[in-house]
Amino acid sequence: MPLQYFDDDDPPEVDQPTIIRPKQACPRNVDSANSSVHACNATYEEGDANPTITRTSDASHGDVANPINSDSRPQRERRKPTYLIDYILNGVQTNTNTSLTSSTSYSISHFIAYDKFSPTHRSFLAAISTKDEPKSFSEAIQDPKWRQAMKAEIDALEKNNTWTLETLPPDKRLIGCKWVYKIKYNADGKIERYKARLVTKGFTQVEGIDYHDTFAPVAKLVTVRCLPAIATARNNSSLCQKLKEFLHIMFHIKDLGKLKYFLGIEVARHPSGIFLCQRKYTLDILTEAGMLGTKPCLFPMKQKLKLTPSTGSPLSDPMQYRRLVGKIIYLTITRPEISFAVHTLSQFMQAPRQPHLDATMRVLRYLKSSPRQGIFLSSSSSLQLSAYCDSDWASCPTTRRSTTGYLTLLGNSPISWKTKKQSTVSRSSAEAEYRAMASTISELLWLKGLLKILGVDTSQPMQLHCDNQAAIHIATNPVFHERTKHIELDCHFIRHWIQVGLIKTSHVRSNLQVADIFTKALGGDQFQFLPHKLGITNLHAPT
Repeated sequence: MPLQYFDDDDPPEVDQPTIIRPKQACPRNVDSANSSVHACNATYEEGDANPTITRTSDASHGDVANPINSDSRPQRERRKPTYLIDYILNGVQTNTNTSLTSSTSYSISHFIAYDKFSPTHRSFLAAISTKDEPKSFSEAIQDPKWRQAMKAEIDALEKNNTWTLETLPPDKRLIGCKWVYKIKYNADGKIERYKARLVTKGFTQVEGIDYHDTFAPVAKLVTVRCLPAIATARNNSSLCQKLKEFLHIMFHIKDLGKLKYFLGIEVARHPSGIFLCQRKYTLDILTEAGMLGTKPCLFPMKQKLKLTPSTGSPLSDPMQYRRLVGKIIYLTITRPEISFAVHTLSQFMQAPRQPHLDATMRVLRYLKSSPRQGIFLSSSSSLQLSAYCDSDWASCPTTRRSTTGYLTLLGNSPISWKTKKQSTVSRSSAEAEYRAMASTISELLWLKGLLKILGVDTSQPMQLHCDNQAAIHIATNPVFHERTKHIELDCHFIRHWIQVGLIKTSHVRSNLQVADIFTKALGGDQFQFLPHKLGITNLHAPT
């Protein structure tokens, strides 16, 4: 039986050359003109410290073998003595060519592997990783492709009568605009088009001065995850085609083929399900922060770490902290295990301090250890909703408010999760757990309505797992006691849905409570144990 790769779309049969792997990393040379990849062979000569590396030709591309180094003797890299590495020495020439050897003991290549993916999908990943998108207008204006894309955007806006030219009223300030640049790819990795979009800097507006009411029809990311989860579980190509035809009639969409890359999310298919990750986005964050060579860690936040707004010295450049945390927030789309760390760090955006930046760097070190981790949506999953909820009582050292965390599953596929500080102070751990149950039930009811719109029947009771016996007893006890009067509304809300049969509660042991990862910083053992129960996997992990 042949080996089944992820995203194996009937790849062509290719002869796999036998490669002798030397102790040194073997570089791969890419011919940008012919888009061909050359395998490199390494040969040893007795007594040589380094191998002689040559490039072999690929008969299918008609390349001619061309040795990298025509000298028969190997080129030895010159570097500082290790005992002088902490000193600055004038006159010492070091070889800056790092293509053969890594300058760090924690090279990113040690944490990445592609052997579980088909050759076609590996080519696609290489294609989207080699093209960089402009970060600013001054960078984009130098490329004729992006100039044409911006012209097309302006023409479309004027054709649709998006704006009218007006005189600026007195005592009013202008709201600026910004260009956003994205490269659209076909399913085979080829560039479909260069897309430029002009957006308004709405974050500069002040309520009551620049606007009064707001309305923005934006799709929730939970909905974005629900659609592929349902499509994977049903595995009905005809229904998918009908949906695309309907959307094309309503919005005039363009079919780019099989879904592989959208919104910075990479999609890999397999008969057993769909794998979603943000590989390229994670590597871009590490590159921008200069953390590609940093020492990794196994969990994102130290256990029992308590950050406060007044501890440590203020940062001289708070924008660095805000940019990093803002980018990491978007990673929670496919990385639920960092939700609590991101929730904690995002509370100090206004006035960040050095301990907050140190904690952010630790999250980046964790991302370095698993840059291509993501969620797996199973094709054998049922379409039944269930959830886990938990709380950490009085966990905030500043306000003593509790933290709510929950995870909702469609079968065994994760589709929704959240970490959020509760709005009021709870006077007992049971009260905090009960408020967490109320928030989770609200999410379940919303998801049930969404699935009904999408044509999914969820008539069976939705299972709610909680590790607090007192909260479960309050939910099933029809008598209100003195101790429950202050949470009477939550009691009525939860008990109503239990009585009508939509919610069924059950107890789960604390060490098996997967929502625990959303309420507190866990130690290494427990943090390594829980992610696989969340539906998190790492197909890029080296074997």
